[in-house]
Amino acid sequence: MTSLRNSFSITRWWSIVLKEFLQLRRDRVTFGMIIGLPIVQLALFGFAINTDPKHLPTAVIVGDNSAFSRSFVAAMKNSAYFDFVETLPNEEAGRRALAQGRVQFVLNVPVDFSKRLLRGERPSLLVEADATDPTATNTAIAALQSLVQPVADKDITGALAHLNGGPAAFGVQVHNLYNPEGITQYNVVPGLMGTILTMTLVMMTGLAVTRERERGTMENLLATPVLPIEVMTGKIVPYVVIGLIQASIILLATYFVFHVPFVGSPFAIYLAALMFIAANLTVGITLSSLAQNQLQAMQLTVFYFLPNILLSGFMFPFAGMPRWAQFIGNLLPLTYFNRLIRGIMLKGNDWADLWPSVWPMAIFTAIVMGIALRFYRRTLD
Repeated sequence: MTSLRNSFSITRWWSIVLKEFLQLRRDRVTFGMIIGLPIVQLALFGFAINTDPKHLPTAVIVGDNSAFSRSFVAAMKNSAYFDFVETLPNEEAGRRALAQGRVQFVLNVPVDFSKRLLRGERPSLLVEADATDPTATNTAIAALQSLVQPVADKDITGALAHLNGGPAAFGVQVHNLYNPEGITQYNVVPGLMGTILTMTLVMMTGLAVTRERERGTMENLLATPVLPIEVMTGKIVPYVVIGLIQASIILLATYFVFHVPFVGSPFAIYLAALMFIAANLTVGITLSSLAQNQLQAMQLTVFYFLPNILLSGFMFPFAGMPRWAQFIGNLLPLTYFNRLIRGIMLKGNDWADLWPSVWPMAIFTAIVMGIALRFYRRTLD
């Protein structure tokens, strides 16, 4: 009898296989991850990620609306690297648009451009670039220099042909702002703060709540007269402290190890970090309300983290993504935090420049907290 029990049984083995399939079918979160994760990865890596970004938002300051300047603007459009989205009145407005991240480039046509061109003085057009992310600008800047000669050959003809002999009749002068040397660490290292905070805080919060549910301590908490908002905020506060400690460690390493410039206000950085920490903790609480166990909480965290790291502008240029990917990215708090941290550290942005990225993050936090409270009330019932 002992030998029979110790021998391998196809019937018993098949029963265990069927049992596991039934268990997977009941675990809807795991089943959704099995189907959804490959689809999301294929969509993101296959369609959204672009290391040669084109159609970058560009503004123009028209000091001289001549045929020559219009031809150069048309050439920039035809190159597919530049999309003109704004016409600005002066250089101050151009710097503000670059600081707020509304545009990647500003073309400045001098007032006397055509006069100097006709006099043979070989004037220059000025292009100012937001070079915080070198990947987003290098290829487009290289394409600028190749546009000069075709425009000159098209417009400087006939009686003006003598202006086009020898050196180029006009030039393009590029000013790389905020990261003139094109150092990649200046862009990547500040963005690491948001990435690390997203990964750790969402995971820790989600696991903490589901762990209590698995151990049965959550039932004791639900039996007390505490309000849902008291439970949520009470669980979040310790992780706020953890997040601020992590942010401080990253800031110290950013400045002393990687030597990233620190142009803006430390107070503004900590305030932005505090808002971002709150947003991530509300996500973690919400995911823990949806998850039945710690494995599901981990799976949901990965599913949330993947689009954050790929569509927020941390790894790949945001402006080079297709419209649908930018739409998803604009729903994620990491997108706005990356703009805030880079804007404060590299650009020295003031509150007027930071506000376009502050209010979406605040609204995100309020909405997600409302969702978490709703699901928590269901557990109370």
